[in-house]
This record gives sequence, structure tokens and C-alpha cells, in this order.
Amino acid sequence: MKSSNPVSSDLDLPLPVRQESGTGEAHGRNQLLGLDGLRGLAALYVLLFHCWLLTFPGFPRNSGPAWLGWLMYGRLAVVFFLVLSGFSLAISPARNGWQLGGVARFLRRRAWRILPPYWAALAFSLAVAWLVVPASHFGPPNGTSILVYGLVVQDMFTAPTPNGAFWSIGVEAELYLVFPILLLIRRRLGAVVLIAGVTLLVGARGLSAPNASPVEDLNWLTPNLAPVFVAGLVGAGVIVAPEKVRRLPWHWLAALAAIPVLSLVVVKGSVWTVHHYFWVDLAVVPAMTMLIAAVATGRPAFLMRLLATRPMRSLGNFSYSLYLIHLPIVMIVIRKIGPHYVSPGLPTFWFTLVVGVPASVLGAWLFAEVFEMPFKRNRSWKSMLSAGRSRWTSRPG
Repeated sequence: MKSSNPVSSDLDLPLPVRQESGTGEAHGRNQLLGLDGLRGLAALYVLLFHCWLLTFPGFPRNSGPAWLGWLMYGRLAVVFFLVLSGFSLAISPARNGWQLGGVARFLRRRAWRILPPYWAALAFSLAVAWLVVPASHFGPPNGTSILVYGLVVQDMFTAPTPNGAFWSIGVEAELYLVFPILLLIRRRLGAVVLIAGVTLLVGARGLSAPNASPVEDLNWLTPNLAPVFVAGLVGAGVIVAPEKVRRLPWHWLAALAAIPVLSLVVVKGSVWTVHHYFWVDLAVVPAMTMLIAAVATGRPAFLMRLLATRPMRSLGNFSYSLYLIHLPIVMIVIRKIGPHYVSPGLPTFWFTLVVGVPASVLGAWLFAEVFEMPFKRNRSWKSMLSAGRSRWTSRPG
């Protein structure tokens, strides 16, 4: 991707439409940076979730301190990623009459942006799983793992995982493939038909399950999560909505929509919530979508100020790399290093926060500099090689 795009993100957020006022353009850019900041916070939460998960056994039961119970819901952070992914990818089409600008071009850019860092993270995860610490209790990764995860078809086929966080990459890949079709429906039939049609189909599938509670396996989660992605896609319409729509208090509406879901989670507890993620995901999506709409329209002010800080911008910039490689690093800290210095339970958790979190963030930043940023700054191998030659020839001496 072109290096001239300062807000190019994990999901290829476009620059805002140029406005007559320089201040307006800067404000629009900050809003897009705010979306990147949200992605960074979500990636950080997933990191903390895995620190908790690997420290305290018995998930989905909370065997740790009650005050750490808020860290148990990593699935919801991934749901947020998917909403934000649909929203981000739909911004440019929304500004162009919901036209994609070419299916082949879109898929090539997605592959260029997503696959190189993913494949590098796959190699890193395999090395850690084989040489340092096993990735899961399903057994070490094997040749099938390389094939399945290398082709990014882990949502359709089962294989021992080299990295437990990779399941969502398979879901994203499938959603990218149907994104052009979803856009076509949005353009031809409208937002209501798209969101209602997908949600009703998935809801009917859920209601047809025993006790209206689908049992989710490790595979084929994409149909269940399709409404999540579609909600983000439809929500991107706020970018081109009339000013009276853009000025709605989306952050307060998001809070109101979140209260019933959060209350249910608190009352029912973690075991019930995890076993009913199929419905919880659908229930929480309106709040997530409205929160993203709020940030995309520049509110609330305190959150925009936080997301505009340098640490948040930086974290959002390499959040994809953080998501990809944090889990093997955390596993090394908890399974290989921690036992030599601290006892199990809360001491291990504190040790992981002090050692594992900084190591994951620093490792992700270094990883991104090598395997992610070159593909964000350049749109082709030719561009990348040209940029490399320019940097080399411009060096003194």
C-alpha cells in the first residue's frame, strides 16, 4: 500500500474525503485514526484475556479472583474486530455509491495486506509449538496443520492448531470472499434487506438447534458470525449519512444498547455466557456498531482524545501483528519461564502482566516492522523494491 497514506490500517482504512477546510480534513483523519485505536484496544484485551486464560484453569468457570472476571470474554473482542472489519472495509464503497471498484482488485489487496504477516506468524507459531511449548492440548501441529492453516481454511477443516488465535483469521478470510456479494445486496436491495436477511437466516439456524442453543465447535463459525460482519458493513453508511444522522448521540445509544447485554452477562455468569455466545454475539452487535459509528463521527470527545494519543495510534498501527503473535509469547512466559520464579495462580498472572505483556507488545512491534509495515506502505513487490532501493541509496556514505 502506498506509503503516502498515513492512516492505512490493518483493514486498509481509506483517507477521508478531502474537504475545503484543512481543519475538517484533519478532523476526519483523526476519526479514522480513532478506529485504528479501537482496534488496538481490542487486540490488547485479547492479549490480557489469554494471560488470564493460561493462568487460571477451568474456563469457562472463573477459577481466579472475581475482580478479574471481566477478562474472560475474549470472544467478544473478536466479535468487535469483525464488526470493525466490516465497517472499515465498507467506508470506501459507501463513499462511492456502494461500488467495490473491482472484485479481483479487492481480493488481491486483501491478500497482499493480510497474508504475508499471517504466514510469517504461522512460521513463528509452528517453531514455538515444535521447539519450545505445545500450542494446545489437541497435540502438536503436523503436516495437516501446515496445509490447513497455510491455506487459511481452518474454519472449514480441523487440524492441530499452531496458534489458538488463528481461528478468527479463517473466519475473516471467508467473509472477505463474500464481501463483494454483500455489497451488491446492499447496493441493489438496501441496508434493511441485507442486515435482516442475514440475521434472520442465522437466527433461524440457531432456533432450530436443540434447546435453541447451538453448540459451537472449532470450525464453521463463519455462518454464525456473518451478521456481525454485516452489521459493521451497514454501519459504515453513517459516513455518508445526512448531517442530522451523523449528529445523533451514537455513543449514548451504544451505551443504552449495551446495558441489557452486560447486565445479562453479569447475572448469568461466565459459564452461561460462553455456552450462549451464539446469541450473545448477536445481542451485543448493535452496541458495538453504534460505538464505532460514534468514533467515526468524532465522539465522544474524551474517547477521541485518548485514541488520538501517540501510544494508542502506535498500538493500533501494529495491532494485527499483536493479535497474530502474542499467544506463543504469552505461553512461553507462563509455561516455560514463570514456573521458575513464581507460584501458580495470581502470582503467575502478575508475572505475566509484568513480563509477558511488554514482551508481546515489543515483539509485535518488531515483527510488524519486518513483516507487516512494508506491505502496508507499498501495494506491490515493485513498489516495495523501489522503496527499498530509495532508502538504501539515500543512506549517507
